[in-house]
Amino acid sequence: MRQYPIVTVGALAENPQGEILLVRTHKWNHLLGIPGGKIELGESQHGALRREMLEETGLAIREIRFLLAQDSIDSPEFYRPAHMILLNYHCRVDSVEVQLNDEAQAHLWVLPQEAISLDLNLPTRQLLEVFLAARPV
Repeated sequence: MRQYPIVTVGALAENPQGEILLVRTHKWNHLLGIPGGKIELGESQHGALRREMLEETGLAIREIRFLLAQDSIDSPEFYRPAHMILLNYHCRVDSVEVQLNDEAQAHLWVLPQEAISLDLNLPTRQLLEVFLAARPV
């Protein structure tokens, strides 16, 4: 059993139309969330985010901006007990052509203000609320 938290990165990826990418994954009880994953030993946060986004979605990202750090301790939504520190970012992508790996079963592009009404996992809902509150009207 792990004796320390798992540090992860994830991002609200925004396309040129202002839509964000959400993925549906079995790891989060088939709820919608953001792509991301663990930081590997010796890897920077931005390097891990670029790698995870490319592996999970096939998307290259740019303009990475930190948004929020969250604790996820034995979340009932997550597929197993885990203590994770979630480092969340906003980034931009130039393409909407998503190529999912086996970690997600589906994806959608949606405007952030519309995403809040969808079946999001709790960390993604909280991240989206912070993102929307910080956006100019």
